[in-house]
Amino acid sequence: MTLTYRYLVFPDGDELEIEHELKIDQMVDMNGVGLHLPLKSAKIIAYRVAKIHKRESRGEDNRYFHLELIPAYELEGFLR
Repeated sequence: MTLTYRYLVFPDGDELEIEHELKIDQMVDMNGVGLHLPLKSAKIIAYRVAKIHKRESRGEDNRYFHLELIPAYELEGFLR
């Protein structure tokens, strides 16, 4: 039996375990929940999945989703 663990890795190096998969370039909030476009406001903290790496060992599959902060001026392009 293999256990799968998934982690968000924030730009400052902090990690947060999540329960779901993410994709490269997916926009997420601080909890790793995907953002729905168009955005209602640019006054949110949003991240983009920049890199995914996997670390496998006996009985464990760890997936790390590295995030990059999306600047406010870029978020304005996703507004209604």
